[in-house]
Amino acid sequence: MSTIVPVLLSGGSGTRLWPLSREMYPKQFLPLVGTDTMLQATWLRAAPLAGDTGPIVVANEAHRFVVAEQLQQVGVTPAAIVLEPVGRNTAPAIAAAALEALRETPDAVLLVLPSDHVVQTPEAFHAAVRAALPAAEAGKLVTFGVVPRGPETGYGYIKAASGSGDAPAPVEAFVEKPDLARAQAYVASGDHFWNSGMFLFRADAYLAELERHAPAMLSAVRASWMAARQDVDFTRLDADAFAASPSDSIDYAVMEKTDAAVVMPLDAGWSDVGSWASLREVSPQDADGNAHHGEVVSIDCRNTYAYGERLIAMIGLADTIVVETSDAILVGRSDRIQQVKAVVAELKSRELPQAAWHRKVYRPWGAYDSIDNGPRHQVKRITVKPGGVLSLQMHHHRAEHWIVVSGTAEVTRGDDVLLLSENQSTYIPLGVTHRLRNPGKVPLELIEVQSGSYLGEDDIVRFEDTYGRA
Repeated sequence: MSTIVPVLLSGGSGTRLWPLSREMYPKQFLPLVGTDTMLQATWLRAAPLAGDTGPIVVANEAHRFVVAEQLQQVGVTPAAIVLEPVGRNTAPAIAAAALEALRETPDAVLLVLPSDHVVQTPEAFHAAVRAALPAAEAGKLVTFGVVPRGPETGYGYIKAASGSGDAPAPVEAFVEKPDLARAQAYVASGDHFWNSGMFLFRADAYLAELERHAPAMLSAVRASWMAARQDVDFTRLDADAFAASPSDSIDYAVMEKTDAAVVMPLDAGWSDVGSWASLREVSPQDADGNAHHGEVVSIDCRNTYAYGERLIAMIGLADTIVVETSDAILVGRSDRIQQVKAVVAELKSRELPQAAWHRKVYRPWGAYDSIDNGPRHQVKRITVKPGGVLSLQMHHHRAEHWIVVSGTAEVTRGDDVLLLSENQSTYIPLGVTHRLRNPGKVPLELIEVQSGSYLGEDDIVRFEDTYGRA
């Protein structure tokens, strides 16, 4: 039997779930359904099929440390974390993963999974993959078609050859998102499935079809992979070569053109969680159809979804979405909540940070939360993981006060090295080289007060950095 190598696609920005999901910390890194993040849940779902093989993850360079840490938290070391220098859609990303898989596993069968989907019945998913495996081993490109639960207009559809039953069947057509009347006809026909964006195929078979139908794309990706460099635990594709690749999805580049495409029916409670309304559908609901996350008081409400980091109180609402974070609030009707993408576009046009960043920003060493700011000051709550170390750096425009709340801090300040414990503090004058490290076994928590004429994150001159940042 061939070796199944899971490929986790983790390059999305998740703007449809703003304000919780943002460009620099999108939905695949959030625990939207259950306690695991969506990336972690995707791996845990695939793990029983993979044996001893770790996943290949294709990710945005900006997310590399989050990917590594979240997979480490669930006890897996990826076979590779391949970093895309620029986004080029799914077809090039999967090609890079296929080349990486063939480096160690000549008979690799890739199980390609977006890392931001929900599958509520993993056992049914496993059964579908195992049923599709012989077709994949025989050189077919298997796409998983979700048995529709209703006439959904937000998904593309796959039309299968009639009479296929529960086995892989030839694909007759890929259909764009339909209007309601056509969606109703597709569901009634019994031979149309939602396009899940999940695939199973031999790595060499995919590359052969890509060579046949998009040779310029394969040439660019191969050049970028061959010129890739290893950086700690990451494979950095060559930026210039990868940028030269055409940008296209696997559906358009390969699946709609090949005669090797087959569709495997999947009935496993799948959702791409593409909107707040769809997240409500896959979340536990009360008798009135309300799904709430966090501290929510609801009086006389129906079919609502609420997600709050603080207390939310709702009265007399129906078909309404309310999402609250530390720096933004979204309120909208369920049937119009997809227009949140227009909100994000407006935020970007105004150059507001909430379009891309959370107030709490994650770094490879931990995180910081900007809890107060003014014209010449900023206050941050900083958390440094055990063993975490910030870069050796200095600032031209600001001084800093550090107060340890809990844990132990090793502070380099000029030529001095200080060890500070709870309730102790130090001052870093403007222009002085400094570094912060957590030498302990528990997280280090401290308050940083910055003061000066300019407080931007780009006022950092790094001299040394454990994580290879410029």
